[in-house]
Amino acid sequence: MKILEINTEKTWRGGERQTLYNIQGFMEAGVTVELLAREDHPLAERTRKISGTVRPVSGHAAAWAFLCRHGRDYDILHAQTGKAQSLAMLAKPWHRRPVVYTRRVDFVPKGIATKLKYRHTDHVVPITHPIDDILADFGVPRRTIITEIVRERELDAERGEALRRELGIEGKHILATTSALAPHKDPLNMVDAIAKLAKLRDDFVFLHFGDGELRSDVEKRLGESGLGDRYRLMGFYENVEDFFAIFDVFVMSSQEEGLGSSVLDAFIYRVPVVSTNAGGLKESVGDHGVLCPIKSPEALADGMHRVLSDAALRTDLVERAHAVALDVHSSERVTEEYLKLFEGMLKTAGNTPEI
Repeated sequence: MKILEINTEKTWRGGERQTLYNIQGFMEAGVTVELLAREDHPLAERTRKISGTVRPVSGHAAAWAFLCRHGRDYDILHAQTGKAQSLAMLAKPWHRRPVVYTRRVDFVPKGIATKLKYRHTDHVVPITHPIDDILADFGVPRRTIITEIVRERELDAERGEALRRELGIEGKHILATTSALAPHKDPLNMVDAIAKLAKLRDDFVFLHFGDGELRSDVEKRLGESGLGDRYRLMGFYENVEDFFAIFDVFVMSSQEEGLGSSVLDAFIYRVPVVSTNAGGLKESVGDHGVLCPIKSPEALADGMHRVLSDAALRTDLVERAHAVALDVHSSERVTEEYLKLFEGMLKTAGNTPEI
């Protein structure tokens, strides 16, 4: 079996990291896998670091041309984003290979063109039941739920301690998130929640790792909140996982979320999670974290306060969450599920839909 992973994003976010994890899993299983990605962008660079084969392109037009010319060289085309799905489907009259699309977002698809695209996609992999429900309502027929991977690595604990000293926050509880400043992540809700938490206690600081289009709105809200240095916008850091070593609570404020793969990092590195119940977060956090309604800064603040105040609760949450991460979200388990799906599709390839 020869698999082509397709992801042409310029950024390094959860979907790109999961693409890399899928590639690693297939390589470790002895399966031939290559990546179609933008040259000189994070995913291509990181794939090369693990000795993966990259087919570099300059942009979407070049990716489409590659698929038209070379897509037939692969047994399975695995689209990791909506744009990748579109490119693979537009090129399908030329490559005529099975296309699998992994869907990570929980917004409702719309339009006749989108319905046609899904109808001719050979298989769709929603990463949570809420996403699967959305696809079922949209009439997508061939679906298999496969969750995301978390990989544990040895953290550079000294890097975390150095950051603590640099920020001058010794002796403070550290609450944090690794989340883009984007509408669906609802960072304004996070600011409001931290402002309410500050009325309950003053022994903490909140670190927000990530950037995005709402940065100016968040800065304005912070200026109005009176939080001062209690809420720090940290921007983008390489290997941000190192900082989980100093986090006391990990927080998600999303109003829409496919799964929230960053909570898996919290699970594997034993950091308790407080999160909204947006989309797939309700499923991924489950009963091994504290779930709160979306758009309720009061509930989010109360959840953080409870976790900081209750050592027994913290211990219970992190132990159960760590066990889930090792079992449900292991690379071996997820890779096996994908390969079972791909092998089944290839056995019945003569019956797959064509454009």
